[in-house]
Amino acid sequence: MISALTRFATIICLAFVCAFIVFNNWGEVWGIATGIFILAIPLLYTYINLARLRRHVLEDSVENMSLPSGYWEEIFFRLQRLVRNLKQRIRTTEQQHDHFIEAFQASPNGIVMLDGDDQIEWCNSIAEHFFGLSFRRDVMQRINFLIRRPEFVQYLNKKIFDEPLLLERMGQDGSLSLMLQAFPFGQKRHLLLVQDVTDLQKADAMRRDFVANVSHEMRTPITVLMGFLETVQSLDLEKSQQDQYFDMMMSQAKRMKSLVEDLLTLANLEANTLPASLNVIKIETLMALLKNDAEALSHGSHALSFTSLTPNNLLGDEKEVLSAFSNLVSNAIRYTPDVGSVEVKWQMNSNGQGEFSVTDTGPGIASEHLSRLTERFYRVDRSRSRDTGGTGLGLAIVKHISNRHQAQLLIESTPGKGSTFMLRFPKERISA
Repeated sequence: MISALTRFATIICLAFVCAFIVFNNWGEVWGIATGIFILAIPLLYTYINLARLRRHVLEDSVENMSLPSGYWEEIFFRLQRLVRNLKQRIRTTEQQHDHFIEAFQASPNGIVMLDGDDQIEWCNSIAEHFFGLSFRRDVMQRINFLIRRPEFVQYLNKKIFDEPLLLERMGQDGSLSLMLQAFPFGQKRHLLLVQDVTDLQKADAMRRDFVANVSHEMRTPITVLMGFLETVQSLDLEKSQQDQYFDMMMSQAKRMKSLVEDLLTLANLEANTLPASLNVIKIETLMALLKNDAEALSHGSHALSFTSLTPNNLLGDEKEVLSAFSNLVSNAIRYTPDVGSVEVKWQMNSNGQGEFSVTDTGPGIASEHLSRLTERFYRVDRSRSRDTGGTGLGLAIVKHISNRHQAQLLIESTPGKGSTFMLRFPKERISA
């Protein structure tokens, strides 16, 4: 502002000097000077406002400047409103951009934006984890320079993205299976979506193993049955031999029946994920049923002990709890050699939790097998397991029943000394 006034004063002084030199008459000079001054006032006002406007534009403070008077007031006001609207639009756009970025970051899938040359324009943190990328470091780098898997490079070069691509052994430890697909957008850009399908791959492998195991378990008794039937049909056997073959066939039929029943039980448990009901289960009655079944299965070959150290009952589904308890007791008897002992106990711990435990003096289980015992058809010793008559589904059933009753299945075992299987129920499942 001061410099503008200085320049204006200099111009006025020069005008005075020029007028005096031309006219050499102070009267005429003052007249001309007065006219110039009157004409210069609007120019000075305009110059001052332009200088103010320039200063506010350079300082980015147009929306906060004070309004002048006269026709400049409307100009300043409209300019202020225009700047405020533009800044509001910019803020809104930035907020939307931040929301989109937050949404992409919250996505469980990896997202990579590529330009027309397959250079990384942006990626979220999940994609960084999947591919070992760093957005700050790798921005505008060609993605095929960073992910050098031949099938991935070929997928990008073909430019045919109708089908997704599966990349296995990804991640820092090579444990990830990633399903990715590119989607064109904009001007030759691509959006790369990446999904972690490791669990799906494992589930599919488990499904294949399950089908294979069921087929194998069913094929053995069916083969035996068919062999006996062919023998009975083709040979003229004595009555004693026929009875022996029929007993063997009945045994194999019962084995298949047990397997089918366990499969149906397991399917029902897996389909029903809701917590079990809170019906009162009388432990005294339950222990009596378990004892009768155990004595029938043992045929007097084991020392059996059934002890209830608390009168507290259990809240849950009686049929399911009986199935879980019965599986633990029958497993202990089957895997414990003759003259061994099996101890079944119901008690309360110091935290008010109910504990049902089965302790045997069997061969025990090595520690590397303990974490896999509840897998379907998992057996420590396959040949010996079939001899005991088990289906390989008992502990899987126990695990699902314990989950529905919010219980813990705890396993302790020492090779050569025996094992203890315990179901620990929360105090909310204990009845007075």
